[in-house]
Amino acid sequence: MPKPVMLSAAGLSLLLLLVLAGLQVRQSSLARSQAEAAVADARKAAELGAETNSAQSAQIESLRARIVELEEKIADATQEKDQLEHKMRTELESRDVTITELQGKLTVNILDRVLFDSGLASLKPEGFEILGKVAAVLAQFPNRSVQVVGHTDNLPVRNRTADGFTDNWSLSSGRALAAVRYLVEKGGVDPRRLSAVGCGEFKPIADNSTPEGRSRNRRIAVVVLPEEIGAADLPRPQSPTIKTNLPSQLKEETPIP
Repeated sequence: MPKPVMLSAAGLSLLLLLVLAGLQVRQSSLARSQAEAAVADARKAAELGAETNSAQSAQIESLRARIVELEEKIADATQEKDQLEHKMRTELESRDVTITELQGKLTVNILDRVLFDSGLASLKPEGFEILGKVAAVLAQFPNRSVQVVGHTDNLPVRNRTADGFTDNWSLSSGRALAAVRYLVEKGGVDPRRLSAVGCGEFKPIADNSTPEGRSRNRRIAVVVLPEEIGAADLPRPQSPTIKTNLPSQLKEETPIP
């Protein structure tokens, strides 16, 4: 083969090798850049995950502390409720005063005959004594709200009473209000804790067809409400959603209330 041809072939081969080498270097550089970018993304994801885990761990610890605090408050409230019930029963329970407890509500039922004369809402001296004992016990438990509820039997008020009442609604309300005023003005109970309610004849606890039953129904109920222990600062779980069958232009996800 002539020497010029051999040199030309060698030059082309060398040029081809340089081109191939350049392509390999370029591909290697591109792969390296891609690998470095992937490593950077993975590092960022790991750092973000660590921050998220740290925040979630802090929130979990905060919730655990709040749960412990609420459990302690519930235990204290339960103990207080037991003490309140014991004191009420010790000081008040008798033939004319009964005490019941249901769902955290302590109810002191006082028959009207020891508090009021027939058709009247003026307290009798015997009523002063009983409500004075109620006030003394309530003073030891200042965190409890109290409802004073008046009840009557189902016999209608036929004529206007001496105190001006014309029906059982007004009579029961007047008696509840008289008891509340005594608890505030004479017993020293904070008025913000109290409310007066008149139920008339509509919430009996006995059969109105007998004198004994009607006697039980004519009463004042002092209802001591449970202490409120809230968890308003705990996060609410997200409501699940349901899909409606509305037309597509109106379709949306509707939260379950």
